[in-house]
Amino acid sequence: MSTPVPQPGILNINPYVGGKASAEGGRKVAKLSANESPLGPSPKAIEAVEKTVQDMHRYPDGGAEDLTAAIAEVHGLEADRIICGNGSDEIISLLISAYVGVGDEVLYPEHGFLMYPISTHAAGGTPVAAAETNRTTDVNTLLAAVTERTKILFLANPNNPTGTYLPFSEIERLRAGLRDDVLLVLDAAYAEYVMRDDYRSGAELVESHDNVVMTRTFSKIYGLSALRIGWGYCPPEIADVLHRIRGPFNTNALAQVAAVAAVRDQDHVDKARAHNDKWLPILTQGFRGMGLEITPSVGNFLLIDFAGSGKTAAEAEKYLTGLGLLLRAVAGYGLPSCLRMSIGTDDENHAVLDALRAFLDK
Repeated sequence: MSTPVPQPGILNINPYVGGKASAEGGRKVAKLSANESPLGPSPKAIEAVEKTVQDMHRYPDGGAEDLTAAIAEVHGLEADRIICGNGSDEIISLLISAYVGVGDEVLYPEHGFLMYPISTHAAGGTPVAAAETNRTTDVNTLLAAVTERTKILFLANPNNPTGTYLPFSEIERLRAGLRDDVLLVLDAAYAEYVMRDDYRSGAELVESHDNVVMTRTFSKIYGLSALRIGWGYCPPEIADVLHRIRGPFNTNALAQVAAVAAVRDQDHVDKARAHNDKWLPILTQGFRGMGLEITPSVGNFLLIDFAGSGKTAAEAEKYLTGLGLLLRAVAGYGLPSCLRMSIGTDDENHAVLDALRAFLDK
């Protein structure tokens, strides 16, 4: 008796596994595994959701017009180039569905977001990872990896899980080296945390080229991870394509109203960024003082390398989990000697410093 058979390659996909959220025995944990904001969402976003809950029997605005208008106003963008999605993950998936088929290649840096290869395999395409230099994207290596079959190049800037970034001049050089029929997708999920003079999220390139898309999310600095809301900024022709294939109500009403309130509350964003700016150097210095290698990060997380410490990342993760401190193992990203730690609250950050010091002294 036969059964339905999925498309070739589907069963070879390793499902995406998020950061741990719980420990054995129901113990209270400090979840530092998913790069969530320790400050949580804006109180204004919470208030907006509470007001909207009573209308859950109503369909959401299919075009997320109020949210699109708010994003455009706050960021100084063109509203007709914006498409909202169920997290920026959906925008990534839609782009691959629209532009990648069997035999096509999708290029990305070797430590890039796992959804790039997962969505590529789902579309029947071939993911291609280009080597990095010192855990930083290498433009020359990426350009050398482009073939006649390359359809999309994904670049997370800053990158997760390394925390490194490319200055805008390098992004411009990358775009200049690409064929016009290769789509460059700039994944700027952590853009709000970066205050470097040489950094740009990529909106300028979207407006000046027909083959550049920028994706953003409300899951990180805005603290709306549970509501799954993100957006893309596209050339008009690409926005039109994505609107044709997205679901008719792909973003829910609670997410929309929360995101509108969140993007307009830039004071809350400033507070979240200030907290991150305070703790990045403290944690970096503290871990390095223990003999651990820390990759310089501009995101809301740090990559901690245990190579050379006499301990393994797996041993450290087990020890920390036993204390209710949940960090992210990143072997799936090709970094088996590392853990990624999200910046937490003051108490959580101190707890990890103390725990790792005790672990390394054992």
